[in-house]
Amino acid sequence: MRVHFRIRAALAPLFASLLAFTASPAGADEATTVFSDTSRIVSVGGSITEIVYALGEEGHLVARDSTSYYPREALKLPDVGYMRALSPEGVLSVNPSGILALHGSGPKEAVEVLKKSSVPFIEVPEHYSHEGILKKIRIVGKALGVDAKAEKLAAGMDAKLKAAEKQTASIKERKRILFVLSTQGGKILAAGGDTAGDGIIKLAGAVNAVEGFSGYKQMSDEAIVTARPDIILTMRNAGPPISEDELFANPSIASTPAGAARKVISMDGGYLLGFGPRTAEAVHDLAVSLYGNQVTD
Repeated sequence: MRVHFRIRAALAPLFASLLAFTASPAGADEATTVFSDTSRIVSVGGSITEIVYALGEEGHLVARDSTSYYPREALKLPDVGYMRALSPEGVLSVNPSGILALHGSGPKEAVEVLKKSSVPFIEVPEHYSHEGILKKIRIVGKALGVDAKAEKLAAGMDAKLKAAEKQTASIKERKRILFVLSTQGGKILAAGGDTAGDGIIKLAGAVNAVEGFSGYKQMSDEAIVTARPDIILTMRNAGPPISEDELFANPSIASTPAGAARKVISMDGGYLLGFGPRTAEAVHDLAVSLYGNQVTD
């Protein structure tokens, strides 16, 4: 029970991080370099930590942030705090030789202090797409000086992602999905464009029912009804839990096809929205949940 509680606590920051940033600016990786000393690296961002482990380079890690809860072995590393609320003192207290941070880490002032410190700081861009995952792998590999390993991992991921996307290629009627991040206060907070929610929906061969805005925003009752979602998508183990009874008791949700049929899919937040080494599997699982036996191998 204690381990379960710790994991839930580590997952909670994912919910808040989704509200705070969307896809990174095109030039966010212009200053990417190779660490001259990879002996003591701090990894900030769950997908970054997963990539380091997938590369077999976890021996370089001296600490991780609180969104880095997978694989389980990562939980043994010191936790320097939530990626959106970093303390320069906390990060530097582990005497790192380098800081590898996902775009969106903050606050801005803390990141500026870290970048001005004597410790090399490499920021990894975040793009919620097939190519975005491959780019992250290559940048992490380059930073650690293991380009060949990164190319091999990226090639494998590319093949897995292509296979996962191909499974829904022949489906004619695409499901309309409303990704609901929160129902607190009776308000529906949903995923628009340039979000992890939007990205995973598209990779799974479905359509984001929300149009016209980027990021995560509260939707009006009229906008929800107009969106006409076939299925509601939510995440578990990240942020306040969403009760199905509360969700379908919302009059606007009840007025949609998803509400009328009480159609909801809930998946682990880090698995669903990580955009890292496990994303191909997440795409497959979501596609099967959406389309059942229409998904081809």
